[in-house]
Amino acid sequence: MHSPMDIQPVIDYVSRGWQLGPVHGMEHWKRVERNGLLLATEDVNINVVRLFAYLHDHKRLSDGWDLEHGPRAAENMDNLRHTLLEGLTDEEFGMLRRACMEHTITERTGVPTIDACFDADRMDLPRVGYMPDPDRMASALGAAYARHGVVQEDCSISEEKLKIAKKELLLI
Repeated sequence: MHSPMDIQPVIDYVSRGWQLGPVHGMEHWKRVERNGLLLATEDVNINVVRLFAYLHDHKRLSDGWDLEHGPRAAENMDNLRHTLLEGLTDEEFGMLRRACMEHTITERTGVPTIDACFDADRMDLPRVGYMPDPDRMASALGAAYARHGVVQEDCSISEEKLKIAKKELLLI
């Protein structure tokens, strides 16, 4: 497990100049971070997941259909590599970049950290009227959370359903 890095400078960076609404803004990013923490297993690099939460949508041009926002976010990370993201190893940077690049076009990668990023974002679909589909989640844990309805329609977490899902996977 990696020691947590200070991501506040990244949060400050993505907040500056954000002009779209909350659908893909700070409220969403905080929930994706929360979801990522719920999805973190010993195989998941939590620093990458937390950074993904704040960087994956920050280059959107609209709250509507924008399939190129992931590649734009990944490309912008190259500009941040030796400043805000200098504390990442090359492997971590590569996972973060790939997660941002592919989060709208790839269902699963088999890389636990990247798949946790994908699921953390998908777990926040109720904000736009969709419940997470267990068959479209990238990880077994994400699928269990979706199957048991851990995320409620108001995007809150049901602690009772969370316990049931974890028990199903023998995580408690």
